[in-house]
Amino acid sequence: MKARTIMEISMLTTVPTALFLCAYFEVQAAALLTALVAVASFIPFFANFERSRPAPSEIMPIVVLSAAAVVGRVMLAPIPNFQPVSALVIFTGLYFGRGSGYLMGAFSALVSNIILGQGMWTPWQMYAWGVMGFVCGLLTEKGVLQSGKKRGIYAYGIIASFLYGLLLDTWFIVAFVYDVNAGSALAAYGAGLVMNISHVSSTVIFLALTLGPLGRKIERVKMKYGLGS
Repeated sequence: MKARTIMEISMLTTVPTALFLCAYFEVQAAALLTALVAVASFIPFFANFERSRPAPSEIMPIVVLSAAAVVGRVMLAPIPNFQPVSALVIFTGLYFGRGSGYLMGAFSALVSNIILGQGMWTPWQMYAWGVMGFVCGLLTEKGVLQSGKKRGIYAYGIIASFLYGLLLDTWFIVAFVYDVNAGSALAAYGAGLVMNISHVSSTVIFLALTLGPLGRKIERVKMKYGLGS
């Protein structure tokens, strides 16, 4: 495994590790501390992107897909947690690689929250969506996911969307639930279940809408302009 991949994975795993340690030691400032760790995990990805000096043709897919995700999330905001962001993040990782997938997920959360509202949840949404795109790109590079095999992509979308909700719910419990026990944790997870089901459903629906026609167009664009992963 290349040193860059090891560094990226190490940075990503520090965030759930910090969350676990804050829960285990019952750290009072868990909300702030874990948010700072999440922000720190962004550094190698943005640094690598800047160091690579990407051409405009490499930046444009991230910009366009992020814009589509932001517009879709804002327009569908009246429907609780029903949005196209996860599907487009997965789409980006699938067709443009793990780095683009991570950046697109992080940017989509940051920009859409400028409209919908920023808060302590923003770094966690940036991290969760970024990881979703990164892992999708990594699995594609390893041949586990393939653009022509939709069932595997749908399965990844379901699992990744569920884990996104689980991570955000866990962060809420650790950071803001005063007396954490089995009862309070189950209550918090139960309260978020409907939201998570809505998220999973929207991911599958939007993947079904994008993988076919849009995927074929992206493949042609990549071939025409020599865009790699």
